[in-house]
Amino acid sequence: MITEIAPAPERVATEPARPRRKRRAWDDVPRWQIYVPLSIYLLFTLIPFYWILLFALRRPGSTSLVPWPMTFEHFEKVWNERAFGTYFQNSVLVGIATLGMTTLVALAGGYALARFNFRIKKAFMLALLCTQFVPGALLLVPLFEIFANLRMINSLVSVIIAETVFQLPLSMILISGFIRNVPYSLEEAAWVDGCNRFTAFRIVVLPLLRPGLIAVGSFAFVHAWNHFLFALMFLSDQSKQTIPVGLNTLMSADSVDLGALAAGGIIAAVPVVIVFAFIQKWLITGFSAGAVKG
Repeated sequence: MITEIAPAPERVATEPARPRRKRRAWDDVPRWQIYVPLSIYLLFTLIPFYWILLFALRRPGSTSLVPWPMTFEHFEKVWNERAFGTYFQNSVLVGIATLGMTTLVALAGGYALARFNFRIKKAFMLALLCTQFVPGALLLVPLFEIFANLRMINSLVSVIIAETVFQLPLSMILISGFIRNVPYSLEEAAWVDGCNRFTAFRIVVLPLLRPGLIAVGSFAFVHAWNHFLFALMFLSDQSKQTIPVGLNTLMSADSVDLGALAAGGIIAAVPVVIVFAFIQKWLITGFSAGAVKG
């Protein structure tokens, strides 16, 4: 007698339970209460930029609120007649040199603070923090005396050194935080493979510090690009001035050429905006990496 075996019941595939999303405090807030304040803030932020573009692009003597027909007469005036081409080259030189020197010295000092222990380490860190409370104007007289004795007045080298020294304390603290987030075991593994300390740092640690170095270097560049006091005090020849001092020459006690001043402001702002547009991803990554202690 042959008996038919009943088929096994089919297994019903069940989807895994999805984890419930944690409700946040702003989930129940109406969207208009978020968008309206942001729109007002954006409006107040963009109006000054539009006003600068308006004065820079409209014809002299015009009172129109729309820059039409547009003219680039103000840009030609400040670039050729006001020597903004020379100011621009000097600012680029000072900014790039300050970026390079600040990054290199801060990288060496930050590595020492992150990887070595010494008796006065905490006191040294406290001293670095305290230097940030000293305004740059208080350093003008002693720095001027030092550079005068070294015959470095009216030289771009004096501005580069002053900007580098002014940026180093905060840069060293930031770099040391980035290096602490790199596991020390990675360097030890490189030592086991036969690398010395410098080679291990160059091969293992340095590539991981790229976001942090970009963040520190970009702020050093922007500060050197926009700083006014050091260039005003240490440079006397017009051929060696930087853009902030050049903008100051457009204003006199009797009158102000608003069109030329607006055009000069745009020339000064565009390079910084372009730099931040390209490095914003690395900048955010660098600060988020340095904000968490490993």
